[in-house]
Amino acid sequence: MVTVSGIAQNIKYVRCSHCIADSTVPGISFNEKGECSLCAMHQQWDKIFPNDERGAQILNRKIEKIKSDGRGKKYDCVIGISGGRDSIYLLYLAVTKWKLRPLAVHFNDGFDNPVAGENMLKAVRKLNVELRTITSDFRECKDLKLVDLKASTPLLNNGTDVGIGASLYGVAYQQGIKHILFGQSFRTEGIRPLAWAYFDGDHLRSLHQIFGTNPLRKWQPANPGYNLGVKEMFFYSLLQGIKVHSPLYYYSYIKEQVQPLLERELDWVYPGGHYMDDLYWSLITYMHRVKFNIDFRLIEYSAFIRSGQMTRNNALEKIAAPDNVVENEKVISLCIKRLGITRVQFDEFMLLKPKNFWDYPNSYTYLKLARPFIWMMVKAGMFTQAIYDKYFLLKFK
Repeated sequence: MVTVSGIAQNIKYVRCSHCIADSTVPGISFNEKGECSLCAMHQQWDKIFPNDERGAQILNRKIEKIKSDGRGKKYDCVIGISGGRDSIYLLYLAVTKWKLRPLAVHFNDGFDNPVAGENMLKAVRKLNVELRTITSDFRECKDLKLVDLKASTPLLNNGTDVGIGASLYGVAYQQGIKHILFGQSFRTEGIRPLAWAYFDGDHLRSLHQIFGTNPLRKWQPANPGYNLGVKEMFFYSLLQGIKVHSPLYYYSYIKEQVQPLLERELDWVYPGGHYMDDLYWSLITYMHRVKFNIDFRLIEYSAFIRSGQMTRNNALEKIAAPDNVVENEKVISLCIKRLGITRVQFDEFMLLKPKNFWDYPNSYTYLKLARPFIWMMVKAGMFTQAIYDKYFLLKFK
């Protein structure tokens, strides 16, 4: 028996012979060599998104297009930043290497790590970039986080993820900007299964209708709030022509080289862990481990192994014990307090039967029907192929 996303399944436990992903990852499969399906997809993406001279040529064409579309405007792109390594490095490259004119946008859900906040302020000052912070109505944010706890799925950051995406599209629309840049790289973050990272604003609204207590703001193009479902996505991408890019897919990004550079150039300080630019990640990591038997390090470290930034033995040593730096009891208690609940109430949420997004209304069926059309949007450069592959080529349970 193997526990997958909190549910015991009668399957044989297997760990990939190349990376460290194992049978606890939903939808994973293994070939005759014992290598997992995530490794196979990573190899395919290496070809689609090269980070060598070919990648540099692709990236240069994208950058020239961004500059062309932004000619005569104050900004030529929006870059979402959090204060973490990935987003600050992307902002640094955009300004110093690619000579873009970005508008930095940060979504504050009320759980920001102060260290990450200082990182953002120092970076935009030194790079002479304007920072626009979209501050969530904390009543909405808190309600949505409680909704996720009540829904009892591993998607514990549903609201914030949708809020981030919506805020970036909203600012881009308001400013007439046609390009949004994200600081993501599959070579350092890995490939998350949908069961652990399903993004669907319609699903979020459905959960809120079931479990929410406070009304959410209605969608407005320039002030979308927590609204980013299928209709809103098509509005921004198809009708407004706003495109999303992940430039680090085409760039050699070595974590151990980037961190000293950011410390030297921007006085950047490590927030304490990957994703710890958001303090709520401490609570999420604890719940994932204890309630769902989920360890995101399986995904992240496997990506480092595939990209030659970590040995398999080192990764196995690291995951042998919980990450006590991220799972900080003081931070977890602080998050529970900010949610306005007691520890006893939180423990009751921990005892709820584990579920997942397919147990509630969602847009996945409609997305599958629209798959050919979405592929055309990918070919038109509105989304990366990585998103398409993740939603339609990987099994999710």
